[in-house]
Amino acid sequence: MSSEILTPVLPESVADATVVTWHKKVGDAVKLDEVLVEVETDKVVLEVPAAVAGVLAEITQPEGSTVTSGQLLGKIEAGAAATPSAPAPEAAVPQAAAPAAAEAKAGPAARKAMDEAGVNRSDINGSGKDGRILKEDVPAAKPAAPAPAAAAPAPTAPKAPVVSTGDRAENRVAMTRLRARIAERLLEAKQSTAMLTTFNEIDMQPIMDIRNEYKDAFEKKHGARLGFMSIFVKAATIALQRFPEINAFIDGNDVVYHNYCDVGIAVSSERGLVVPVLRSAEHLGLADIETSIVNFAKKAKAGKLDMSDLSGGTFTITNGGVFGSLMSTPILNPPQSAILGMHATQKRPVVVNDEIVIRPMMYVALSYDHRIVDGQGAVTFLKTIKELVENPVRIVLDV
Repeated sequence: MSSEILTPVLPESVADATVVTWHKKVGDAVKLDEVLVEVETDKVVLEVPAAVAGVLAEITQPEGSTVTSGQLLGKIEAGAAATPSAPAPEAAVPQAAAPAAAEAKAGPAARKAMDEAGVNRSDINGSGKDGRILKEDVPAAKPAAPAPAAAAPAPTAPKAPVVSTGDRAENRVAMTRLRARIAERLLEAKQSTAMLTTFNEIDMQPIMDIRNEYKDAFEKKHGARLGFMSIFVKAATIALQRFPEINAFIDGNDVVYHNYCDVGIAVSSERGLVVPVLRSAEHLGLADIETSIVNFAKKAKAGKLDMSDLSGGTFTITNGGVFGSLMSTPILNPPQSAILGMHATQKRPVVVNDEIVIRPMMYVALSYDHRIVDGQGAVTFLKTIKELVENPVRIVLDV
């Protein structure tokens, strides 16, 4: 009995997907729930497991194929046993490598003379006992006609064509769907929004002191490490509720405001940047936020994020500081109207109470859509985050 392998049901916003990897080939044994094939959308890679155990009987959509929701990818023959691969056929033995019995009809001296003269044993009538070829028989034989050259096999097109000149080379590789979608959305953000960026800097010493004092107790109680990101998320949710236009987006001639804060956290993966979303982050505690971020990072690394993790989002936070970025201009994640960029913490001389002191400082950036967010609102929003992070008690008190 055959079992069909179908493309997973894709969200309404995703028209199709690409078959990227088959983990089995036709004739391979398949276990129940074993991952057979991976298909990539413009947001995630979806794994397709085996619904039954048996043998992969057919692949209808090879790697690189574009498929739609519910489309047939292949078939499994349920309960069948894998067929062992047939042994490779023995290569035909060329005439020059005749069996040992034929070798016995010519002595060493005769064989050497034949090699030097370029003749085959079949072209010589041996004059020795039982037709044995003697050295003296070789000069009378005609050289064997050279065997016709075998037709050169057609070259196989490489997956990544290489243009090489000496020690210089270029590889041409097709974009993955995810990378192509990232490129499309970034270009869309630049072309369809009036994007502007404002900057500020934050003294990280207060939250560094809090983390150093309470990190062990926090981890012991909650099973999660106390990081900076959770504090920034909480500060952002407070600021978003005070400045609703930054938690809104334009839809045609309307502005859509949200009474909840679904905060996207930009996470780097091998396939590109993805932005899983913390739902109703304004109601989450620091431990919940830290645990969710760690889980998102693990799922992204393993390619296990699904569409529900990535859909939606009313505001985004990205942290280039983990890669050493000191300052950058983050690009909007449409249709959102703003994105917060965190950066590396660096000790710098600053003025505190009219004295020059060394402080761990972080530049922060807010890119925003000037069509919906005024400059005053953007600057005040970022200043609010600065004040909350520099005095974390205000986060607890929401003041």
